[in-house]
Amino acid sequence: MGLTPLLQQWWPELYKTTLIKPFVFPLLLSSLLLFLLKFKKSVSKFKFPPSPPRLPVIGHLHLLGNLPHRSLHALSEKYGPMLLLYLGGAPTLVVNSAKIAKEIMKTHDIAFANRVQTRAANALMYGCTSLGFAPYGEYWRQMKRICVLELLSIKRVQSFHFVREEEVATMIEKIRSNTGLDGGANSVNLGDMLVDTMTSIISRCILGKKYEGEDNKKRFGQLARNGMELLIAFSFQDFFPSFGWIDALTGLVKRLKDTSQGLDAFLDDVIEIYRTSKGNDDQPGNKCLIEILLHLQEEGKLEIDISQDNLKGILLVSLSLSLSLSVCPSMCVCIPVDMFIGGTDTTSTAIEWAMTELIKNPTKLKKAQEEVRRVVGEKSKVNEDDIDQMVYLNWVVKEALRLHAPIPFLFRQESIGNESTKLGGYDIPPRTRVFINAWAIHRDPKLWDNPEDFVPERFANNLIDFKGQDFNFIPFGGGRRGCPGFSFGVLIVEYVLANLLYWFDWKYPSGPGRDEDFDMSEVTSLVVHKKIPLQLVPVLHSPSFIT
Repeated sequence: MGLTPLLQQWWPELYKTTLIKPFVFPLLLSSLLLFLLKFKKSVSKFKFPPSPPRLPVIGHLHLLGNLPHRSLHALSEKYGPMLLLYLGGAPTLVVNSAKIAKEIMKTHDIAFANRVQTRAANALMYGCTSLGFAPYGEYWRQMKRICVLELLSIKRVQSFHFVREEEVATMIEKIRSNTGLDGGANSVNLGDMLVDTMTSIISRCILGKKYEGEDNKKRFGQLARNGMELLIAFSFQDFFPSFGWIDALTGLVKRLKDTSQGLDAFLDDVIEIYRTSKGNDDQPGNKCLIEILLHLQEEGKLEIDISQDNLKGILLVSLSLSLSLSVCPSMCVCIPVDMFIGGTDTTSTAIEWAMTELIKNPTKLKKAQEEVRRVVGEKSKVNEDDIDQMVYLNWVVKEALRLHAPIPFLFRQESIGNESTKLGGYDIPPRTRVFINAWAIHRDPKLWDNPEDFVPERFANNLIDFKGQDFNFIPFGGGRRGCPGFSFGVLIVEYVLANLLYWFDWKYPSGPGRDEDFDMSEVTSLVVHKKIPLQLVPVLHSPSFIT
């Protein structure tokens, strides 16, 4: 849900509240006067980027709409590649240019190395001490080093291959059960199946088990859903600091407290289980990330002392980074998605969009299937080693991420201080939030030929990669705050796609040709989903299927 509907939903109720009503107009008037005085004082001193006309108090919040990446792109076409917005009381720089994005993430990377610390972040992420939220500095550098070298290294990613293979095989068997001997089949909701598979993979890699029991599943699943909802919940404190007390009246403060305590207790229980058991000491290659962290802590191999809360913060980050396609903030509250549900959602959404584009483009689908089936041959399963030989599949994934980056914005914040930063000839005030619109950059006709078309072949003679050094293509961000878990995410997307293309042919339930079959409408929550879930009929391709 975008900010405009949220404001429309909350404001009438708040206005009816007898505690607030007497102060509404005085607050509006005083805010307007303060704004005018501040603007008059600063206008001659700084050269700010272009800015659309704004309303008193709420500023430009009303311009975001339900799909901010599209709304802000439309504004940039009128006002230029950089524009300064005021979301409530928060100055926000919107960047729709690869050139300016490079300045932010490379030339001025340190100046923009922080992220906004919101009410939800402080409540759910142990006072913003996790990797995704911690201010740039020595503590953050050490935390990132632990994640990159110990938890998300290539060797560690490869060590979990058996988990990925087992869970994907389970998904393929569930799909196969929908197909009959005569080739008839029921349609499957591919999006739901992908979310279930990603959830199982993350649970096993990070927590060591699926938590499938009724009590565990209900507790863990509900906490994850609550966390996701709170990450996109509107907070007055984040946009109107003087009105932060309203969050208590709306119930947000209580919901944050309850969910935070629930997550905290859950992680305490899981950590205690591994502290008091030997786990997989006899199979060191099969250790989950909790066991690895505890082992490093007990052996004194960590360069920094980490408390129990720090440990839980690392686990929450790992839950996201291991499968997330970008360590980015949610659309509404401008914070990194360091939640379990964020990792599963971004990965499953990326696969669903890739499958949608392939179904929409039958010649591309056929070409990808032919490559996958040629590489795998007559083997009884797709091996992860096969993925390295699937060049066209890699192009398909890149093109799907270009058109449909699950989280279309990269978020930074200007360093706290008194000095402004120069970008593109403009002054950027301290503490300014930065929205880098990757969605707009990926569709810039100055950078991409036929940018609205799905053309995997555009990467054939293009060395552009995911590593954050090519600022025309930034699905994983770049610079110091780039995603250290991108190799894990890409591997899973490619492996799942390879299995779906190898074992099955796919068609629409009622055949192609209907307008709604190719509906590409979007809906935004934490990520940009398909508005209409992808329903497909699987037709078993290989008669030698082995479960």
